[in-house]
Amino acid sequence: MSNGSLQDRLYGGLSTRKILDWPTRLSIALGAARGLAYLHSFPGRSVIHRDVKSSNILLDHSMCAKVADFGFSKYAPQEGDSAVSLEVRGTAGYLDPEYYTTQQLSAKSDVFSFGVVLLEIVSGREPLNIHRPRNEWSLVEWAKPYIRASKIEEIVDPGIKGGYHAEAMWRVLEVALQCVEPFSANRPVMDDVMRELEDALIIENNASEYMKSIESIGSNRYSIVMEKRVLPSTSSMVESTIIPQSLNHPQPR
Repeated sequence: MSNGSLQDRLYGGLSTRKILDWPTRLSIALGAARGLAYLHSFPGRSVIHRDVKSSNILLDHSMCAKVADFGFSKYAPQEGDSAVSLEVRGTAGYLDPEYYTTQQLSAKSDVFSFGVVLLEIVSGREPLNIHRPRNEWSLVEWAKPYIRASKIEEIVDPGIKGGYHAEAMWRVLEVALQCVEPFSANRPVMDDVMRELEDALIIENNASEYMKSIESIGSNRYSIVMEKRVLPSTSSMVESTIIPQSLNHPQPR
């Protein structure tokens, strides 16, 4: 893909790294969620990716997300599938702890991994980094206390601070926290994750359009200039007003 992977853009090499603004990150998250939701609801029998991670989310020329690399993918287990290998597959930092301990595969394993990706998108941090202080090795374990204490500024990527709507950010963090629950029964399904991200993107886009309209109003307000000039013949003062064009307010989505 022309824009590489999400991992490249978040914290890859200097040649590929690029600060993604918050609306773009949110749009990428939603695109990936839709891809996984499609797999999990595949007609006839759902497909489990088994290796959801930021390097497997590719970005096209329009920064649209594409879920890639199906080398570990399997159909969801059904009764009578005893011959199907359920050997644990995945990547450190993204691996569902319940799947690891029980070897019982379900779509909720993808949900856990996607929750880690959401935390990557918000924080710009790797899911596992042993070069950080011991309590920051795991992105999930580092982020959880801050989210529960409502200290989102502590985990938000410095590159997007001040560039997001708080309610949209909270929607993403809350669903991410649900996704990385240790027990799969407490996690949402991908359809629910997708809907939460859709709502978050609507909130973010509406907030952005509102701010643009406010800035436009402010700009036009200051463009109303009262010019005073002296007419040579009469020496009288004449005032002229520059009237701004009508504003086109965005329609609610």
